[in-house]
Amino acid sequence: MTQIRTLLIGTAMTAFAASAAMAQTTQPVQPVQAAAGVNTQAQVQAQVPAQAPTQTQTPGAELAPAAQGVQPVTPAPTRLTASGSTDPLVQKREANAKANAEYRASKKASKAELKQHEKAAKSEYKEQVRDAKINMKADKQAANNEMKMNMQGQAGDQAEGGEVKH
Repeated sequence: MTQIRTLLIGTAMTAFAASAAMAQTTQPVQPVQAAAGVNTQAQVQAQVPAQAPTQTQTPGAELAPAAQGVQPVTPAPTRLTASGSTDPLVQKREANAKANAEYRASKKASKAELKQHEKAAKSEYKEQVRDAKINMKADKQAANNEMKMNMQGQAGDQAEGGEVKH
């Protein structure tokens, strides 16, 4: 109930602001017509003599209406924005569109983060494999060196004539 009341008040305020802006930009000829909304015809009639030069006016008169005592009509710089639609289906569609956009942005960010984590894990794995290969090579070399030392030690024992124990 309060949502409906709020929407009605918002719509009324928007309509009031629009009519006030329209009243500021027009020059009413008669005050009664301005209130009734008929001032657009009077404004067109008031502007016709200022736009088209007549035989009594000078040729440069249409270029400088302020010189004749007529103020140029300049609309007040107003920014009117319409309130959102009061239709619940339109509101739901807009809310869904906003939620979908947020979801897509979140999904994109998550996907980028996942790719970054996968890349970091892959580089860490490659480093571990490289280190393991280096360690394996070093262990193999150490085992070969130890075996050679043992073989040299056994060969020296055999050369002395001693028995080799297995």
